[in-house]
Amino acid sequence: MANLARWDPFSELNALQKQFFGDDFMSSMKGVNIPTTDVYTKDNKLVVEAHLPNFEQDDINIQVDNNALIISAERHEKEEDKAKKYVVRESSSSFYRRIALPDRADPDKIEAQLDDGVLNVSVPLTPLPEPKKVAISSKSSKK
Repeated sequence: MANLARWDPFSELNALQKQFFGDDFMSSMKGVNIPTTDVYTKDNKLVVEAHLPNFEQDDINIQVDNNALIISAERHEKEEDKAKKYVVRESSSSFYRRIALPDRADPDKIEAQLDDGVLNVSVPLTPLPEPKKVAISSKSSKK
């Protein structure tokens, strides 16, 4: 009886990843806080929920371009402290998502709201037509 080994289609990719980035590839990402974005449909609307803590309304830009919803945010902080050796301390954060809109989206009626660091964008969708019921008839009839 021969021993069968299960083929792993990603084994070569994993080996290359370890070769280039080392065994602890994802450890550099553990401390990074990547904003969560949820996209779902509800009540004939496409809803995009982006968690953007520490962003203000003026930091966020929402556009519709080539049938896509584009949400971008950028925040810059600048701190000057004369008591320390450095002159200026700067940091920045940015966010970018491009979401393809379905053909039945109405880009003229998009609404956006920012509450407690959660951006909620609502894109109205035209309802799908109801299925048409087809009557069934019979050639034979009782006399």
